[in-house]
Amino acid sequence: MKFLLQLKNLLLLTSITIVLWSCDKDANDNTDLPETMTIVETAQAEDALSSLVSALMTADNSEGTDLVGTLSSEGPFTVFAPTNDAFAALLDQLDGFDSLSDFDTDEERELLTTILTYHVVAGVAAKSTDLSDQMTVSTVQGEDLTINLEGGVFIEDATEVNAEVVIADVMASNGVVHVIDKVMLPQAIIDALNQEEITNNNGTLVDIVVATEPLSILEAAVIKADLVATLSSDGPFTVFAPTDDAFVALLEILGDDYNSLDDFDTAEEMALLKNILLYHVIPAEVKSTDLSAGQVSTAFEGNSVEIISSGETFVIGDASDTNANITGVDIMASNGVAHTIDKVLLPQSAIDFVVSLQLKTIVETAVATEDLSLLVESLIQADAGLVETLNGDGPFTVFAPTNAAFTSLLDTLGDDYNSLSDFDTDEEKQLLVSILTYHVVAGNAAFSTDLSDGQSIETFQGENIGIKIQDGTVHVEDATDMNASVVLADVEASNGVVHIINKVLLPQETLDALAPGMLNIVETAQDVPDLSTLVAALIQADAGLVETLSGDGPFTVFAPTNDAFTTFLNDLGSSYNSLSDFDTDEEKALLAKLLTYHVVSGASVASTDLSDHLEITTVQGESLFALLGTGVQIRDKSHIDANVTTPDVTTSNGIVHIVDKVLLPQEIIDALH
Repeated sequence: MKFLLQLKNLLLLTSITIVLWSCDKDANDNTDLPETMTIVETAQAEDALSSLVSALMTADNSEGTDLVGTLSSEGPFTVFAPTNDAFAALLDQLDGFDSLSDFDTDEERELLTTILTYHVVAGVAAKSTDLSDQMTVSTVQGEDLTINLEGGVFIEDATEVNAEVVIADVMASNGVVHVIDKVMLPQAIIDALNQEEITNNNGTLVDIVVATEPLSILEAAVIKADLVATLSSDGPFTVFAPTDDAFVALLEILGDDYNSLDDFDTAEEMALLKNILLYHVIPAEVKSTDLSAGQVSTAFEGNSVEIISSGETFVIGDASDTNANITGVDIMASNGVAHTIDKVLLPQSAIDFVVSLQLKTIVETAVATEDLSLLVESLIQADAGLVETLNGDGPFTVFAPTNAAFTSLLDTLGDDYNSLSDFDTDEEKQLLVSILTYHVVAGNAAFSTDLSDGQSIETFQGENIGIKIQDGTVHVEDATDMNASVVLADVEASNGVVHIINKVLLPQETLDALAPGMLNIVETAQDVPDLSTLVAALIQADAGLVETLSGDGPFTVFAPTNDAFTTFLNDLGSSYNSLSDFDTDEEKALLAKLLTYHVVSGASVASTDLSDHLEITTVQGESLFALLGTGVQIRDKSHIDANVTTPDVTTSNGIVHIVDKVLLPQEIIDALH
């Protein structure tokens, strides 16, 4: 466009020749024009307003524009009518416009229409006596004018030079005309002319950002991210330019550590800032009229923004849940176009960064989780810098045992370990370090979706753990025969991820160290008061079962409680008031058969290894069946299932599941009935 305004010269104009309408009746006296003439006819009848008439007719050359017809209608209107000299002064400041006929494109005539409608107030015929100082009036163009009555009648527009009313109250049949000595300019025209000046001077997108005050933070960001050369190159580019307010809102989201762009000072933060900015750049020229709904690739490779239809306009969607509104369109540059927006667009990498700022470290997460208090205590008790390590950058994957899991471990270790504070020698602390580091995977934040069935993972301790996925649940295999179950997966931390598990994992190193001190199955039963009758039964059977279940194993034992044996004896009738009534060789052999029906040899079968209707072969020879419903039940050959009341009691030579019923094989049922 050939529209170039030397705005600083226009604003410095302090006076324009005042056109005086002669009162000489012999010299075209028009001061007493009859009120039967419309505003347009009034202007046509006065030579000093011929440029105004010409401007109206020129603007009407665009299809759909009819200013002459409008100002000839009923009204009422108030028109501030610039003189010929006022129009001449405007044209002098425009490069390539010697006359109004040079407004010869639709785009240029649209600008002229904007100027002219800024001089019209619709719906009222406001005489000078109706005007008051600092009164604002809304124009047909949409922006306001302000009345200034200091030393005359002046009209304040968007420039710094006021127009003066040189002839007031020229009445017409459809309103009133006030003749003024200046063509008034709304802000929309000033912005358009400033932009045209930048474009005609080959201003790049960077020049636009620098010249636009509300984009000062974007300017600083472009400089800081070293993108000046990129956005000054040939292009073409389209830039969605966030305003200063948009950047301020982003900094508020980032928190106290980010008060300005200066706080982006690490290599990671600088790369993030650069990627965010490139996410606002489309490597093509896309004007507002070219926008259409859909994904658009950005200069941040592999990342797109979404153009979303919203009524009669569009909004911009990023990786967040909040869209950006387009607040200004088609700011043309020599190497592309800019559209201002009210939000900084965020790619997924930026969203992840924002989320990470709000996350706690792994240790902080454990401290904030009540059911992990014993884990925190163990990290401190180990006294090996593990707290500092797990507060570090990571990333780490931590399988975190619950308080109940640690309590179970302490119970298994026996009377010498009543609390974690009993790990008090250097040797015991090192043992605790070995256990804890066996729960840590360094260098990777492995979410549950990253784990696969049969996967083997090396731990920080050095030995591997195994992953088993069954019925959608992740189980962790250690050096024991009992797996841990993940009871809460994917607790994200700023430096990794935590999976909460229901068992303390034990590496082989720890098992070798603890083996001499762990109780075997018989010792465990002797240590549990509610299994005293079971111990008595093993002794009464007199079949070497005590020695067998104290051996290497491994064994799985379903251990009936004292109440279970009481119920069993009651069912047998008055001949069996206690286990001592099994006193013949035949009865002792029968008792041995009964007890071995509760034993599985050659495997430690944890509750997590059981599946619904799994058949389990016992030492006695007949099978049991596991039932998984509400809890774990064991089905024998009777019509009543046993409930596992305490599963997974780990021993040195196997595992014990405490049950609430004496299990009966068919052999015993046949013999006792």
